[in-house]
Amino acid sequence: MNHDTRLPGGTTDVVSTHAVFGAPCWVSLTSRDQDTAEGFYTAVLGWEWRPAKLGDRFRVAVVDDTPVAGIAAVAAMWQMAVAWTPYFAVPSADEAVARAQERGGTAAVGPLSFPPGRAALLADRDGATFGIWEGELVANWENWRHAAPTFIRLHTRDAFDAAIFYGEILDWASDRPGCCEVKYEGGEVVLRSQGEVVARIESGALEAAPDPTIRPHWQVHFAVTDVEACARAAEREGGSVLSKGADEAVLRDPDGARFTVTARRGR
Repeated sequence: MNHDTRLPGGTTDVVSTHAVFGAPCWVSLTSRDQDTAEGFYTAVLGWEWRPAKLGDRFRVAVVDDTPVAGIAAVAAMWQMAVAWTPYFAVPSADEAVARAQERGGTAAVGPLSFPPGRAALLADRDGATFGIWEGELVANWENWRHAAPTFIRLHTRDAFDAAIFYGEILDWASDRPGCCEVKYEGGEVVLRSQGEVVARIESGALEAAPDPTIRPHWQVHFAVTDVEACARAAEREGGSVLSKGADEAVLRDPDGARFTVTARRGR
C-alpha cells in the first residue's frame, strides 16, 4: 500500500488515495473561461490561485496556504457541462469505473491519466455526476481535510439505494481497514471517514424534474463566515442568487455552475 511520504520534521508531503480510499478527496470546477472564474471566486470567496501539477488548464484555489478547490478549464474541450463536482479517492480508477458500470452507472470521461494520478467523471444510476481520483492528492491535502472548507451532500431519489451504489463502488462499510462508515441518522445517510462526517445523502430529488436543482445531484458547499456578503458579491460579479436563507445561499457563477455557501457550523 502506498502511504504518504514524510519530510524531515515529520510533516506530510504526499497523501495517496490508497490511504483515504472511499472518502471525498477534492472538489473541482469544470469551466470554459478560467480567468473569469478565478476572478469571480476570488471576489466571492476570497480565494487566491496557484498552478497545479496537472498543467496550464488546471489551477488550485488556496486560503491562508490551505488548498480549497480546483478549477479545470476543460468544459469546452471535453464537451461537458460547467459544474462543481466532488471527487472520491480510489485505489484503482479502472476498477471503480468498471464497478459503476456494472451497477447501472455511466462513465462520461476517462479514466484519463493526469500525472500524478488518474481521473474519471461518472454518473450514478439516477444521473448525479461525481468524479474519482487515483494517485497522489494535492499538496497540503491534510490541511484541506482538517480545515474542512468544503462539504458535499447528495440529493437523490432514494438515499438507501444510492448508499448501496456508492458503497459497492467505493468500499464503504466494507471489511477493509480504514473504510468509510455509513449510518442512518435523522432521516439521512451519513458518511464518516476517520470519525469525521464527510458527506450526507438525502432522499426526495425527482429524476425528471425540469429544475436541475431538484433532479438528483451532488451539491458542493463552501464554509464561509458571511453568507450575505458572498451573495452580494456573487451578484456584483455577474453571478446570481438562486435561493438564500439566514445560514445558507445557493449561488450561480457567471458560467452557470451552481454551488452553496454555508455559515461555518457543525455538520
